Amino acid sequence: MAVVGAGAAGALVAVQLCETAVRRRVPLDLLLIDPAPEAGRGTAYASRDPRHLLNVPAGNMSCDPDDPGHFVRWLCRHGEPNITAADFVSRYRYGAYLADTLGRAIIAAHGVVSVRRLRVRVTDCRWTRDVARLELSDGTAVEADGVVLATGPARRSSAGLPAALRASERFVAAPWAPGALDAAGDERCGDDVLLIGTGLTAVDVALQLDRPGRTVHAVSRNGRLPQAHAVSPLPATPCAEQLLDLPLPRLRAEIRRHIGRVLRTQGDWRPGLDGLRSITSELWAALSVEERADFLERDSSLWNVHRHRMPPATAEAVARMRRTRRLRTARGGITGARQLPDGLLAVRLGDGRELRVGQVVDCTGLMGLVPADTADPLWRNLLRRGDAVSGPLGIGVSTEDGRLRDRDGRTVRALWTLGAPRQGELWETTAIPEIRVQAAAVAEVVLARPVGHSAEATARRRVRRPTDGGGLALSTYSAAAAAYRLGVDRLLKVRSGAQEAFRRATALDPGFACAHAALALIGHECGADVDVSRALADARRCARERADERERSFVDVVSRRVRGTTAEGDTALVRHLDAYPGDRLALAAAVPTIAFSGLYDLDGSAALRLVERTAPAHRGHWFHTSLLAFVRQEEGRYDEASALAEQALAAEPASGHAMHALAHVHYECGDHDKGRARLDAWLSGHGRGGTHGAHFAWHAALHELAVEDAAAVRRRWATHLAPGKVDGIRAVVDSGSLLWRARVVDAWQGRLPIDDVLQSVAADIFERPATAFIALHAAVTLTAAGDLPGLRRLQAHALDADQVQREVVAPLCEAFLHIVEENWAEAAQRLERVLPSLRTVGGSAAQREVVEETLLYALVSAGRCDAARTRLQERLDRRSSPHDRRRLAALPR
Repeated sequence: MAVVGAGAAGALVAVQLCETAVRRRVPLDLLLIDPAPEAGRGTAYASRDPRHLLNVPAGNMSCDPDDPGHFVRWLCRHGEPNITAADFVSRYRYGAYLADTLGRAIIAAHGVVSVRRLRVRVTDCRWTRDVARLELSDGTAVEADGVVLATGPARRSSAGLPAALRASERFVAAPWAPGALDAAGDERCGDDVLLIGTGLTAVDVALQLDRPGRTVHAVSRNGRLPQAHAVSPLPATPCAEQLLDLPLPRLRAEIRRHIGRVLRTQGDWRPGLDGLRSITSELWAALSVEERADFLERDSSLWNVHRHRMPPATAEAVARMRRTRRLRTARGGITGARQLPDGLLAVRLGDGRELRVGQVVDCTGLMGLVPADTADPLWRNLLRRGDAVSGPLGIGVSTEDGRLRDRDGRTVRALWTLGAPRQGELWETTAIPEIRVQAAAVAEVVLARPVGHSAEATARRRVRRPTDGGGLALSTYSAAAAAYRLGVDRLLKVRSGAQEAFRRATALDPGFACAHAALALIGHECGADVDVSRALADARRCARERADERERSFVDVVSRRVRGTTAEGDTALVRHLDAYPGDRLALAAAVPTIAFSGLYDLDGSAALRLVERTAPAHRGHWFHTSLLAFVRQEEGRYDEASALAEQALAAEPASGHAMHALAHVHYECGDHDKGRARLDAWLSGHGRGGTHGAHFAWHAALHELAVEDAAAVRRRWATHLAPGKVDGIRAVVDSGSLLWRARVVDAWQGRLPIDDVLQSVAADIFERPATAFIALHAAVTLTAAGDLPGLRRLQAHALDADQVQREVVAPLCEAFLHIVEENWAEAAQRLERVLPSLRTVGGSAAQREVVEETLLYALVSAGRCDAARTRLQERLDRRSSPHDRRRLAALPR
């Protein structure tokens, strides 16, 4: 494949070709042809001026349509850790991102894709049968089986301007050409400047040429500058009315009504216009040629100034220039020009005024290819021979799903284009969000699998596929399936090595959807060192390309748990298990045990119903028995839970889930000595090498707190729970939680080593926790540290997160703020209000008990001893606890 053009569009196509070829195991020779010194920048992203910002927030500028946060994460990893999706960054920075992403894709594809880069221009493309011969500007030629023309937008012609102006040395036809603005940009040059155009190009040029004592004039047909993006943007609001297939007059009216409604209800018109973006191309395609011409004449200017907006910082700089009269705009055109004796230009405008300027810059911007006057020899030759034809209304070229039509309307050649040349077909096609989708589509078609290569087709041919441990078929190869089975087995036993096994599965088969989804799941919920968004994007792509219905359903579950709301994630998970009850990994994610946060529900019955309903599919397997033991102890059926846990351990002594259920039984039944001894014996035997040793140590420490063995708690901390022994999410959930419990029950004297925990955990876990369960424990750890600013940041995140975090974690943060400030009565009242809904954060009752311990601490500190007495008595009625008995006896009456 030859990709002609290595700017943004070419880089995006090359990235998609590399990644798709690797996933599909399709050997590919990729040829990138472009005279530019660096791939990825092109014209748009070569400017080094820091005032030239992207016109789209960073959150919408990812290379990958399946991974919207990719660019923001790249910025965070490359020196800008505080960047957010709403920020506008420099164009040059984005060019570096494109170049780096392309380089990484090429390296990752080594062995499957070979890449060559030619720094020359393509002047012609001739076809002989099914082979393209690309003639180059250095006189050589190369051949390719397919060609993607990623040449970017063409400049508008300056032919309509006065000949005297075009002939002048002071006229700049291409402002982004190297050195084009050097003369006008010289600090010693104070001559006024005239810009032709008032769009985004003119804005960038005006900022670059602005200086005291100079007036920058800008003239265009409408005289309008682009509108500004909102400083705090609101989400897009789709139109509630059906807009497709409406005649243009009705379409205008409906769109105005839609935007008017949004303005009245939200105070901003932008969400209404942004809500049309996903259907803009469909609306354009539904218009007749006459209606499109009418739109271009009457509406396009208004559309462009509102649709293509300035960043807020740019808008503020432009506003300052206008307030000080350093930028002046006018409506109309240029009717004449003449050279003055002092070397300046006298330019006559359509309203009769004459301006004396040192330079005139054509800022009419870039647009889709206009065949009639293109200067590009490649396009000119294609159009002359009829291998390409003009698009609707002379804008762009005619295509069908990106493939060029010839003069006979046929798409017989393996010749594609994307971006600006498709403007006549799509209208909205020049921004990264549109181009990246087109790039993925081109790669999909170019590297299409043979018909019948899908998982369903393979099954129909009765080809035996490998299976997971439960007998469910996997759309992969035997070696990758074996690695995946090992990963699932490690997860089910709560042993180390699951992440490494899943990574090996994806390395053996980059197109293995379930392995990518498993990585995303354990990264999101278990704190594994995984780029969750990247793994999820890979899973979604692989599921579309090669997966059966069950695998696609599993990927959808993971996607909704990572990106969707709590309710969406739970609904998808329950629906998946109803259809595929034997999916052990999905069932593990549904039960709030040691590894996963499980389903979020108020009364805790959802997980129980799922475990009971899926029992026939598992036929007494030790893992299912382990989960059943856990949910039985959550119901308070401790004898039954103990028997089930022992049954599972007899079948599989290394079952961490069974031992976990037994640990809960011992704690809730007050069997503290037996529980501690059993845990220590298992940890030194079959439990060695488990991934959650810290959590089992935490369980043992709960027994030690209950029997008031403070010295044992300190030894347990130093041996199993101190930073260095544990890190990441477990350091928050186990280590931070234990320290706070030890403090509030007066079992830890002296300095609390909580700062060590904070330093061992990434800041994101405290400021942007992925789940409500993690957020709860982050709040506890921050409270132990007395970190008021950290609690406020976490509260702000929770208020903008999912429903459970808004309704439970945010109020908890408020209560904990009062704890730190020793406002005991206020803290106790707030904790009492939130305690009934605490179950929805997930986890076990023993884990959530830290909030009740904090409430008891606040009640006693506030002098509400009767309320504390009631709660302690209720706990003692449930289970024996020497510590609770002593506390109850010590309360004043």
